[in-house]
Amino acid sequence: MLIEPLIPFIDLPDLQIIPKDLIGGNFPPAPLSFKPFGTLVAIGVYLGAYVMLRQGRRLGFDQQALTSFMIWVLAGGFLGGHVLDTIFYYPERVVNNPLSLLAIWNGQSSFGGFVGAIGGGFAWRWKKGVPILPYADVVASGFPVGWLFGRAGCSVAHDHPGRLSDLWIAVQYPDGGRFDLGLYEFVLTIPVVVAFLILQRRPRPWGFYLGVMMIAYAPARFALDFLRARDLPGADPRYGPLTPAQWACFGMLALGGFFFFRAHQSAADVEAFRVPTPPRRAVAE
Repeated sequence: MLIEPLIPFIDLPDLQIIPKDLIGGNFPPAPLSFKPFGTLVAIGVYLGAYVMLRQGRRLGFDQQALTSFMIWVLAGGFLGGHVLDTIFYYPERVVNNPLSLLAIWNGQSSFGGFVGAIGGGFAWRWKKGVPILPYADVVASGFPVGWLFGRAGCSVAHDHPGRLSDLWIAVQYPDGGRFDLGLYEFVLTIPVVVAFLILQRRPRPWGFYLGVMMIAYAPARFALDFLRARDLPGADPRYGPLTPAQWACFGMLALGGFFFFRAHQSAADVEAFRVPTPPRRAVAE
């Protein structure tokens, strides 16, 4: 018996706040509205930041210094996410218009964001002169919450279509059943969020959350990328047999293993739990 896709294709409309030409004279020239994807991403940024700050407060971090670090990481993440997305997925745009690298609203990639966030963290360390591993681990402890809402946005935008499929887990796209990779990442992130919120109840050695997050994400992303569509315009390029993200998964898994092993080895060391005291310049923006 043929089993058809069971998941409907839900297309959420924009919530219009101000219609076009409300005042007259072609003002505003376009309607102002809340878009489902952007709204969910904004909610994710807010809730993720809230969880990070709450964890930092629980552990005794200076809130101003932690907020400063988070801003640098977030800015680096959005910049790196767009720059590397454009370079590796749309190199022709760079050739035709190098300024496209600055249009951060026009496309983001997950691993580009991770690399950019790391760069933002090291830039903060260079400017402030503070060890960043404890700060990075606090950010990692709350990151899955933000990621959950980001992938929820991808799910309603259906912007990660996969291969055509008649399996029941496929989504009923207009052109037929397809895997929806954004939806699958959203579902897979739920147990990570629950686990991290439970684990936050007691201190962990620095690097623990970074390690666990990378070890959990890399294999899942590596497997899901085999389901990416190849028959649609703008399909992800392959470098050899793998997508850029799949190649990056090897590095992420190795780095995650390093952080997790380091945290495990230092679990008996008091210094592995010590909260850094930032100098004055680290607190001031």
